[in-house]
Amino acid sequence: MLLVLSDANYVPLSPISFLRRARRAFGDKVAVVDGDGTEVSYESLAMDGDALAAALRAGGIRPGERVAVLDLNTRWLLAAHFGVPGAGAVLVAMNTRLAPAEYRDILAHSRSRLLLLSPALVPALGVTSAADLPVEQVVMLPGPADADGAGGADGAGAGTALAGAEPYEQWLARGDHSVMELPATETDMIAVNYTSGTTGRPKGVVYTHRGAYLNAVSVALELELTATSWHLWTLPMFHCNGWSLTWGTTVVGATHVCLPTFDAQAALELINRYPVTHLCGAPVVLSELARAGSQRGFVADRPVRAVVGGAPPTKETIAAVQAMGVRVSHLYGLTETYGPSLVCEYQQGWAELPAARLAERLSRQGVPTVSVDDVRVVGKDLLPVAPDGSAVGEIVVRSNTVAAGYLDDEAATATAFRDGWFHTGDLGVLHPDGYVELTDRSKDVIISGGENIASVEVEKVLAAHPAVLEAAVVATPDERWGERPVAFVTTGAAVTERELIDFVRARIAHFKAPDRVYFRDLPKTSTGKIQKHVLRGLANADRPDGTSGADRADRADVTAADG
Repeated sequence: MLLVLSDANYVPLSPISFLRRARRAFGDKVAVVDGDGTEVSYESLAMDGDALAAALRAGGIRPGERVAVLDLNTRWLLAAHFGVPGAGAVLVAMNTRLAPAEYRDILAHSRSRLLLLSPALVPALGVTSAADLPVEQVVMLPGPADADGAGGADGAGAGTALAGAEPYEQWLARGDHSVMELPATETDMIAVNYTSGTTGRPKGVVYTHRGAYLNAVSVALELELTATSWHLWTLPMFHCNGWSLTWGTTVVGATHVCLPTFDAQAALELINRYPVTHLCGAPVVLSELARAGSQRGFVADRPVRAVVGGAPPTKETIAAVQAMGVRVSHLYGLTETYGPSLVCEYQQGWAELPAARLAERLSRQGVPTVSVDDVRVVGKDLLPVAPDGSAVGEIVVRSNTVAAGYLDDEAATATAFRDGWFHTGDLGVLHPDGYVELTDRSKDVIISGGENIASVEVEKVLAAHPAVLEAAVVATPDERWGERPVAFVTTGAAVTERELIDFVRARIAHFKAPDRVYFRDLPKTSTGKIQKHVLRGLANADRPDGTSGADRADRADVTAADG
């Protein structure tokens, strides 16, 4: 029998179809509760997507061209996840916590033609005119100049006007009456997400419509989302497109509750005000909720599912949030895997375990998610390690939800996507029950509050200081953020710890700056390679440079405000 593909039996997979269906099935239902309390129906959200797609086409944006968005968690960024690809363009949702030079680098590397910009984040760009940015046009999104005090990146303050930027409504008025359309092929680009590599140079990770569709469905299944679910956006939408939940929450017709930037007290208030059932984020989200909940005696009046990625939560945090009526699930993934690729699936009986035993189970990254074909822990020969919980190897992934590569970076793509696997650079073990557990990262990346910090990037900035001869940056455990960077430097002239920290903060995102700087000779191998494992051990001791801790109070704002 001859099998024939036709319009009747083949339609390109794309998350755009999710909003089409939600519009049809749940048109009058609340799709989004925006940060100011505005409620938006699925019909209105779809209209926002149509209008955005039409304006992009009218403005000459062609299929495959990039459109950048710098916005907080709002209805407008959510609509852009459908409207931008609905015009055939490619979404570049940018991290809201970067430095001005980093934004310019991303806009230039992605060759974005247009930037959709939140008024609250204008100060983060460090410019006063749209002409100073490497894009053809800047469009100012609706919204207040300062979102609940969030201001710009790293608390940059209230938003201001940007000369040459066009108001969103005025720009939309130029559009025709066209609507969002599916891509020509499902392997077309839908998004480019930037992540720090080991060199510190941002890499543009390419997502396809097909991969986004499959991962969104997978995440919705893993989180047990339904049309009755209410998802609270404690996770940044820019981060792996919200772990694909910008699309995954929509696929089932659930309700998005927008929290512009994470604030634990505000999150608890929203859980009280709305029937929130799900939230996601880095471990710091969970620990901050636990702290805020203990202060106000918070207990949810319904089951709430909290999904954590980046690092396992501590047993103390798990116990605290369980007492608040929150069930914790642990995920693992990378930007290159559209977010979640492993999930620590709950087994029968786990709920009755003591907190310490449960934390041990949850510390494992788990088993492949629904959409992932296979995850292995392998040696240098690519053969699987023994499933004994002690043999260490690299975690590799094979899936329809592995990215298509790095934008305009053939060398990095060839290295990471080789031999039929995506090489995560993360080291782990495989337990007899099939669960993977992360043990270390072979990539020199620090994960702080769910954000990647390339130690090499920080080292390059420190080395640019005229007093610094050598610099090395390593991670130290942090109760609040999971990890924080600390620096070791050798100097040729007098300089203080505060001066070096401020020097870094002036040049890259504040959260990437080291919390501490130690002055000493750097330990090296016989071949001259810095022994970072030695420095990690020293960093966990008290002031290994031999100086006093008198300046710690002076550093408090660095950690608390920018972690």
